[in-house]
Amino acid sequence: MRTISKGREPPSLTAYRKTEHANYDNFPDKSALRHALLTEQDGICCYCMGRIRNSSTTMKVEHWRPQSRRRYRDQQLQYRNLLGACLGGEGQPLRLQHCDTHKRDNILLWNPADPGHHIETRIHYEPNGNIWSNEEEFDAQLNQVLNLNLVRLKNNRAGILTSILEWWRLRVRHLPRARQRQLLERERDRRVARNGVFGPYCQVAVWWLDQRLANM
Repeated sequence: MRTISKGREPPSLTAYRKTEHANYDNFPDKSALRHALLTEQDGICCYCMGRIRNSSTTMKVEHWRPQSRRRYRDQQLQYRNLLGACLGGEGQPLRLQHCDTHKRDNILLWNPADPGHHIETRIHYEPNGNIWSNEEEFDAQLNQVLNLNLVRLKNNRAGILTSILEWWRLRVRHLPRARQRQLLERERDRRVARNGVFGPYCQVAVWWLDQRLANM
């Protein structure tokens, strides 16, 4: 997961929310909503960071506070509560589902779109691609609610870590320390540059780069 900077909501959502008996299911302009979420997330899922695209067959609108829970019904059209998520194995057995599809109407402790939650400081990765948190409750949610340590997702993250480690060993590690730092910072800047599309699982590499820079 990486921090999501919420942008302006679609004007159609603003207008619809003011209508009588407005609810998410009947909102007619979901394509504009998906486009806005996709743009501010630079094309990656809010949870697993896999690639998403503006289509109901490849992307879901996630309610961080579930609309199915009565206490959160008033947030179903609040843009700050909406995120873009992948399909997460929709239609497959529960053990193969992840992200919003596996989450269903469960509650998450932290929201990647709330800057006050500092989501990136709460997430860690292991060389085998395992994602974890040192907060016991949130760590359990990563596994039991979001199922983010599904084998396929772990392998994808491990691939990113393997790639950045090879880059370090072959091109950077042997250089003088000042040059190492310069290249690490440049690589980090490249991976977080907002150019419209982040690479899938990009935050895994950014996390590793931050760890390396912090240890220098």
